Amino acid sequence: MSMTDPISDLLTRMRNALLAKHDRLDVPHSKLKRSVCGLLKDEGFIEDFEVVDSPPQDLIRIYLRYNREGVPAARHLQRVSKPGRRVYRGAGDVKPVLNGLGVAIVSTSRGLLTDRQAREQRIGGEILCELW
Repeated sequence: MSMTDPISDLLTRMRNALLAKHDRLDVPHSKLKRSVCGLLKDEGFIEDFEVVDSPPQDLIRIYLRYNREGVPAARHLQRVSKPGRRVYRGAGDVKPVLNGLGVAIVSTSRGLLTDRQAREQRIGGEILCELW
């Protein structure tokens, strides 16, 4: 199966797992997805993740995060830049998501960064997705 948008696939799988109240989910492994998961963990949207050896392709096992009432930590996952319409922002145009309550993941020349990190380093790039 060919996949044209792996980030959109990751976000959709996470959204579906959160709606179904699953405690974890498995997605096909890639370096880009692993980097996104690292940022999501650092920002507190997921509990943890690990790479699982599973032939024919490795998997990323993502442990989802909920509060005591069962409300997901990530309530809104939205793909911004898509294969048919790429969205790029310069260093001065990377804006906070929900006045800093949310996070945008930006693909830069220095790797994947959050919108806050991109503003601190004064670097722009492709806005991959927004979460809050």
